[in-house]
Amino acid sequence: MEVINAIGRRKTAVARIYLRAGSGNITVNNKELTAYFPLETLRYIVAQPINVLEMAGQYDIKANLDGGGIKGQAEALRLAISRAFVKLDETNKPKLKAAGFMTRDPREVERKKPGRPKARKRFQFSKR
Repeated sequence: MEVINAIGRRKTAVARIYLRAGSGNITVNNKELTAYFPLETLRYIVAQPINVLEMAGQYDIKANLDGGGIKGQAEALRLAISRAFVKLDETNKPKLKAAGFMTRDPREVERKKPGRPKARKRFQFSKR
């Protein structure tokens, strides 16, 4: 079987994955999934598309993660896995879309404006 690649993003995190037939191993930045994501909730987020499609143990995933925080990386990886499964078989899309895994979260950090301490915060007003 050929290798299917996909990309997922969330905030400033970027996940590039390579999906191939295998035994269900997930490698992130050359580390085991449990070593890279020590929290059970983050591992659950990553495995959601696999569990929805009931494809556990059928595909090996090699992922390269960059940027962002640990939660943003986990959600970027979830989107990339979902997109790879859609590339694999187009009939997977309705299930993944219904679960909300095909939508990229567009929220980004708003830039800091000049003359202000943060993006929207203003310095305290002084009447005198």
